[in-house]
Amino acid sequence: MSSTLSRLDGNIPLLHGGWRGTLVDYYELTKPRIMYLLLVTTFAAMLMAAHGFPPLGITLVTLFGGALAAGSAGAFNCVIDRDIDRLMARTMSRPVAAGRISPIAGAIFATLLGIVSFFVLYRFANPLAAWLSLGGNAYYVIIYTLWLKRTTTLNIVIGGAAGAVPPLVGWAAVSHTIGGPALGLFALIFLWTPPHFWALALMANTDYHKANVPMLPNVRGDAHTKKEIFIYTIVLVAMSLALTPLHVMGLWYFIPAAILGAVFIYDAWRMFSGPTKPMARITFKYSLLYLALMCVAMVADRVIG
Repeated sequence: MSSTLSRLDGNIPLLHGGWRGTLVDYYELTKPRIMYLLLVTTFAAMLMAAHGFPPLGITLVTLFGGALAAGSAGAFNCVIDRDIDRLMARTMSRPVAAGRISPIAGAIFATLLGIVSFFVLYRFANPLAAWLSLGGNAYYVIIYTLWLKRTTTLNIVIGGAAGAVPPLVGWAAVSHTIGGPALGLFALIFLWTPPHFWALALMANTDYHKANVPMLPNVRGDAHTKKEIFIYTIVLVAMSLALTPLHVMGLWYFIPAAILGAVFIYDAWRMFSGPTKPMARITFKYSLLYLALMCVAMVADRVIG
C-alpha cells in the first residue's frame, strides 16, 4: 500500500542491476502487493471452511498454488498493459514497462507460473480448486485486462469478480465444495472493489487520462465518482450485514461488520462532501483495513460460533 501511494506521490524507488536486480524485477512482475491481499482472503476462507486451522499440508499447498496463480495473472497484466503503464507515474517503473524484462520473457514467465499453479492445486488440493483458480485468472487476463479496462468505465465493477475468486478457491481446497460463507466473502470483495479502486483512481485520474484508460474519474469527473463511491459503500455495507439474517454469518460477525461498515460509510461521505484527494487517500487506506478486519470477523464468527 505504501509503495502504491509513494508512486502516486512521484517517489519512484531506485532499482539496481545485476542478478539480484533481475530477481527483484521478476518478483515485482507478479504484483506482490495484490498477491498478498488475495492470499489473505484465500486463507480466511480456508479457516472458515475448516472451522479453525485446516491441515498444514493443504494450507501450504493452496497458498503456494494461489500465490503462483496470482503472480501469473499479475505478470500477464504487466505484459499486456506495458504501453499504458509507461504513461502513468504509478506504473512506469514496472519491469516490462521500463524495459528491464522483455514482453516475451514476461509472457513465458507468466505462462510457467500459471501451469505450475494449476498442477499444484489439481494434484495436491483438488480439481475444483484448480479450475476455480484458473477461471479467475482467465477472467482477469482476458475479460478485464484485454477487454474491459480499455473500453468501459464499468471495468472495475465487472472486472472485480476476478479478485473475488480466491475465497472460493480456499473454501474448495478444504471442503471440495463451494459454501455460503465463501460466496458471502466473494460478494463482499466484489462490491468492495469499486469504492476501493475508485478512491485510488481519484488520486491518479490525470495518469489514466494520459493513458486513455476510461476510469470513472477521468470520464465522468470527480464529483460523479465520489457519489458512486458513496453509493457503492452503502450497498457494500448493506450486503455485508444481510449475511446475518440470511444465516450465512452470525452475531460475532454482525457487530464488528456494522462498526467497520459505519466507519467506511462515514469516510465515503466525508470524501463525497469534502476535498477530493486528501479524503480519497484516507478512504483508500481504510478500505484495505476494512477488508482485512472483515475477514477476521468472518473467521472469528465461524470458529467461535
